[in-house]
Amino acid sequence: MHTNRRRTITMGLGGLAALSLPGTGRAEAAYPNKPIRLIVPFATGGGSDFIGRFIAHRLTEPLGQQVIVDNKPGAGGTLGIEQMVRSPNDGYTLGLIASSYTVSPSLYKFKFDPVDDITPIVQLSQGPMVAVVTPSFPVQSIKELIDYAKKNPGQINFASAGQGSVTHMAAEYFADMAGIRMTHVPYKGTGPALTDTMAGQTQLFFSSTATTLPHIQSGKLRALGVTTDKRIPALPDVPTIAEAGVPGYACILWHGLIGPKDLPTPIVERINHEAIKALGLPDAIEKLQQDGVAPAGGTPAQFKTAIEREIPLWAKLVAKAGVKIS
Repeated sequence: MHTNRRRTITMGLGGLAALSLPGTGRAEAAYPNKPIRLIVPFATGGGSDFIGRFIAHRLTEPLGQQVIVDNKPGAGGTLGIEQMVRSPNDGYTLGLIASSYTVSPSLYKFKFDPVDDITPIVQLSQGPMVAVVTPSFPVQSIKELIDYAKKNPGQINFASAGQGSVTHMAAEYFADMAGIRMTHVPYKGTGPALTDTMAGQTQLFFSSTATTLPHIQSGKLRALGVTTDKRIPALPDVPTIAEAGVPGYACILWHGLIGPKDLPTPIVERINHEAIKALGLPDAIEKLQQDGVAPAGGTPAQFKTAIEREIPLWAKLVAKAGVKIS
């Protein structure tokens, strides 16, 4: 993958897209007339659960029906989406997917096609990860990290939230593009991975900004670089990994709404329109920024194209790095 330095693993849908009001066809006029279930294929309390509950709350008023979050964790987020895929395509069962959705087809045996058996609706959020190290680790920058790794192959232990997680793959992608070898230490979730990195049991962790920011500010972690292609306001002095020594590197955390295959176009347009309008409200932007992400937006077609683009990119890296789920 590193042979093309300008390729980035990012949804890249840009800012909020302005859409005209959908038409008033029969399908839209009747929709919705009962509560909508939003399957969040992750456990309660995490970042994905926050995004799911955030958009469920924000859509309830404009749609005139309650949007109810239904947490269905398991198999890296695939079990809940399998249930959503099997649901009627009437708009009353939707699904939330995260960045890991485009990694999972290379790690799990899907019972559905990750592109053809869903209807992309809208990307909701986009945000960076931060590469952090324990303060006792003798590197002050991405360049020094790469130099250390080249002099000590396999001696840097990097933590992740689990085998095949986005935090795992972001580090593998970094190692691949930088031409270095590190040792992966998977944990069962972000919490223990972060704790052991702060304690020095592992040296490096690629984690969400919201999770790491308090510890960076308190001096318990040292930030080396952010995974976006631009610096972020919360850490203006921390360079991007691309500018710090790995040109072309970018890896974005994102979430989006999908529905079952062949979800009627008027329903897709209605949800897309209301979601983008909700994401553009100042208080919504502020709320998302508190969780370390920004609103995304875009059309259903843009979202689908981005998903299609990411799946083969991750597949190549998974194969090259030999990543497997035991």
